[in-house]
Amino acid sequence: MEYTIREARREDMDDVLELIKELAEHENHLDDVEVTVADLEKEGFDHGNFKCFVADVDGKIEGMALVYFRFSTWKGRTVHLEDLIVRESMRGTGLGGALYKQVVKYGHENGVKRIEWVVSEGNKNAIEFYENTGAEIKESWKTVHMEESGIQKNVKKK
Repeated sequence: MEYTIREARREDMDDVLELIKELAEHENHLDDVEVTVADLEKEGFDHGNFKCFVADVDGKIEGMALVYFRFSTWKGRTVHLEDLIVRESMRGTGLGGALYKQVVKYGHENGVKRIEWVVSEGNKNAIEFYENTGAEIKESWKTVHMEESGIQKNVKKK
């Protein structure tokens, strides 16, 4: 199988959203996906809020990795890997590892001191893969999310 890992283009966003939905469905959270192709195009290409890499296999997008810069008060500028998704039918082909390497290369080229992401504790294969590449799973840190209802509740407080 021949593939190319490349920066996503605006016209790839339909496929990127399809991958996002495939992952959400796999995790039983499809109803939580609110982002649209228009959102991805605007935020990624008009505003530059993220960079996306895709795995192109014979003209078909089979995987993606979406990253953006963050700022750590301890480390300075970092890269956050929001999602790395490979179609279920293409898992085990090396596409995920190739996308991961592209993210690491991107971080290195941009001089960041840390690349960070969240992995589900149930995703044992990913955890093992990441640990084998030198990544450290921070068990003592908890991911915190405040959804829209919580934001609204806090904004209304006096």
